[in-house]
Amino acid sequence: MAKRKAVNIKDVARESNASLTTVSLVLNKRDERISSETRERILATVDRLGYRPSRIAQGLQSQRSGFIAILVPQIRHAFADVYFGELISAIHESANEAGYKVMLEVANAQFIGSRQHLELFDRHYVDGILCMGITNNDDYVCDFEDGARASILVNTSRPGNRLNYVRCNYRDAGAIAGRYLLELGHRRIAMIHGAREVQTSIELQQGFTDALKESGVKLLPRQLEDGLYTEEGGAAAALALMKRDPSLTAIFVGNDKMAIGAISSLKQSRRRVPQDVSVVGCDDIHQAVFCDPPLTTVHTPIFDVGKTACCRLFELIEGKIKRVEETHPVRMTVRQSAVAPRQP
Repeated sequence: MAKRKAVNIKDVARESNASLTTVSLVLNKRDERISSETRERILATVDRLGYRPSRIAQGLQSQRSGFIAILVPQIRHAFADVYFGELISAIHESANEAGYKVMLEVANAQFIGSRQHLELFDRHYVDGILCMGITNNDDYVCDFEDGARASILVNTSRPGNRLNYVRCNYRDAGAIAGRYLLELGHRRIAMIHGAREVQTSIELQQGFTDALKESGVKLLPRQLEDGLYTEEGGAAAALALMKRDPSLTAIFVGNDKMAIGAISSLKQSRRRVPQDVSVVGCDDIHQAVFCDPPLTTVHTPIFDVGKTACCRLFELIEGKIKRVEETHPVRMTVRQSAVAPRQP
């Protein structure tokens, strides 16, 4: 069977009765001055002939690669993590809709030390970068402060740095959780937090502490424990807190993974949730509703943040905007893991 000849841009121009320049402008979406009738005729011809433009050729004309990069931190099973998975899924969906391809990179010491986060731009591998899991120790992101390279911090920010970000309001998340437990009547309250160097973890604790303080409840150092952002860490943290203060009636947990671990260990230690100890999480991941009992948690719109960050990155790449500083609201999702404390 004879091999079918590939359709090229000259075929599209001939069949649509348009010049090569006009066809090229339409295909590269630089057709503001071209009539809608001509544009539609060219696009119809593209569909009829099954023409697929070369991304390399398009990139040479537009000075763009058609790729964006996602940088994730060097943690165990980062791509399988429910939090990062939600963000990556949202970004991939938005990128696909916009005709972009996505490159995944782990921002480990070697990657940063060899300045590959800049080389991705300088070698025209990518048009923009979305940075996830950034801590206040990740100084490499300061290389993006001048705005010369399109980049956005996803679901975090860094105080004192002029960096683009799209994130949830974690101070409000902490305050909402604190007020909810106070309204239920709890006063013996503890918190399982995440890493101290993560800005969102800092703000979550600040919001929670401030809400308790407004009602005259002080969160003491012995009522705080690091859960390492994992189920295992949350489980160990809950046991440590209860051992130090068996009279605790409620625990606020900095993410749902740690909260699920905390509930498991509390039940194994013969404490009923929520009758003996109420547990409130933060994130509202898919698994929260299937926890036993279903987890009451602060809903942070992680998927929406991922999609928005991707869309804003495209606007930066296209020069439609110059800065991104966007914070999304959060809300309480009430299920069955938190109730009023038992009366003595």
